[in-house]
Amino acid sequence: MLAVRKVRRKLRMGTICSPNPSGTKTSSEVCNADWMASLPPHLHNVPLSNLAIPGSHDSFSYWVDEKSPVGPDQTAAIKRLARISLVKKLMKKWSVTQNLTFREQLEAGIRYFDLRVSSKPGDADQEIYFIHGLFGIKVWDGLMEIDSFLTQHPQEIVFLDFNHFYAMDEAHHKRLVLRIQEAFGNKLCSACRVESMTLRALWEKKCQVLIFYHCPFYKQYPFLWPGKKIPAPWANTTSVSKLVLFLETTLSERAPRGSFHVSQAILTPRVKTIARGLVGGLKNTLVHRNLPAILDWVKTQKPGAMGVNIITSDFVDLVDFATTVIELNDLLQEDRALAKC
Repeated sequence: MLAVRKVRRKLRMGTICSPNPSGTKTSSEVCNADWMASLPPHLHNVPLSNLAIPGSHDSFSYWVDEKSPVGPDQTAAIKRLARISLVKKLMKKWSVTQNLTFREQLEAGIRYFDLRVSSKPGDADQEIYFIHGLFGIKVWDGLMEIDSFLTQHPQEIVFLDFNHFYAMDEAHHKRLVLRIQEAFGNKLCSACRVESMTLRALWEKKCQVLIFYHCPFYKQYPFLWPGKKIPAPWANTTSVSKLVLFLETTLSERAPRGSFHVSQAILTPRVKTIARGLVGGLKNTLVHRNLPAILDWVKTQKPGAMGVNIITSDFVDLVDFATTVIELNDLLQEDRALAKC
């Protein structure tokens, strides 16, 4: 019965993202653009902190500008080396952690976005950019892309986690928050009890965006959630076995109430990793060969108060990551069926 339910749910969620000339769906054309809206009714009242939600790591880094200055998140030594044009080309290979744009990630089912932002040296207009070693697109452009998707999919909810800020003073923070307000307006959800955040409650309020702001500046605005409400422990390892042990340990220590939880299912290169795979870059050196094993761990998980909640990955399109995470919610359906028996 569980297999039948999965097929039915896929048919409800499936939309053609890029129809081929024959008009038939291929596996690459079926997306999860409305997976939250397609969850069964009994999950509409489950706190979002108890659902399995796919996310992306360094979500914005599908494009970085190798012609821009090196970001303030880098050391002075890297900045000096980057005066050599080849160095920036190599940096790009290690700064990019996603292939898909915000829109494509949303259509694939990603609902949590890991965001790092910075002002740019010499910019007179105080514009804010996404950053990961090198500067990415303007934050405003990314927010508008997300808002456009949400307007077309009014029952989908996103988590925007602003967790690193570089070269930003109070004026920059005010500009960023104003941009957030301008982009999402009434879609913004005010910070409140985590357990009250259910799909049904958000649908009734027509709220779709939860903004987490890891900076004391959040206290000035009711729609900015404190970073402590969404802990994301980081394994900082190149070993899959150590990563899995870390993920299991941090899940066992997860607070049962009061916060969301991010499991960062990612490997982090060390200096020697980069030196050995300098030309290959992050995807070819570390991610491509290890992501299937990480996905195997995901498949063994279960959502719930002490289970997985948000799971993030690099290059979410390389494997069937988002769908695998979304399907973990079928286990909550299975529990309900067993309870009836």
